[in-house]
Amino acid sequence: MNRLRASWRALRAIGHVLRGLWMIRTEFGRLTPPQTQLLVREWSRQMLTILGVELVVQGTPPTHGPLLMVANHISWLDVLVLNAAHPSRFVSKSDVKSWPLLGLLTTGAGTLYIERESRRDAMRVVHHMAERLRAGDILTVFPEGTTGDGRALLPFHANLLQAAITANVPVLPVALGFVDSVRGGRHDAPVFVGDTTLVASIWTMLCADGVRAQVRYGEAQQPRGRDRRTWASDLRAAVQQLQGAGTDTAD
Repeated sequence: MNRLRASWRALRAIGHVLRGLWMIRTEFGRLTPPQTQLLVREWSRQMLTILGVELVVQGTPPTHGPLLMVANHISWLDVLVLNAAHPSRFVSKSDVKSWPLLGLLTTGAGTLYIERESRRDAMRVVHHMAERLRAGDILTVFPEGTTGDGRALLPFHANLLQAAITANVPVLPVALGFVDSVRGGRHDAPVFVGDTTLVASIWTMLCADGVRAQVRYGEAQQPRGRDRRTWASDLRAAVQQLQGAGTDTAD
């Protein structure tokens, strides 16, 4: 039964991705930013429903930019979950661009890509982020730089926070979590770490039941003269407080 249900979900999900690509191609160019945000939010919520994921939002989602959001990173599902709560523009590592179908979707939605191994590319992205923040956008970054298991926070890389300092805009800490609504406790199906392939992770999710995604919004913080390392440490502590986890800050 699990395999049958998973196959049905997979067919519906592929159809929904193709619909999303069609919307990006035909509708995004003629819609206002609020209309585009609404479309992205509804598309994302429908995809979560197809995947059997319940969404719970705690705290107050942002209503407008300029704003930088920082969140812990657990899964490829995180972007979908955050967009279902409130759409934003994401900064992501460049290998996401090559993901089948999902890469086309994230690129079409305006994701900013970064080569994390390249300091020069990081400077380029920080400059672009500052431009978008000055233009009033809401951007989202995952400062851990990679996915974790949802139990302990990895160190926060501070370099992308320079964009918020340069543009003098607030940063909003956000905590993500996946819980088992049937058996209680954490749900491990969405976790995407280690040597797990994207295809294997997606199949695990398609077979899962009782997945509840939780998004907890904290309080926005102004720069207040902090350097990026200090601010990264403070923001990490805020995310840790929101989701309940542990460990330090890197640059």
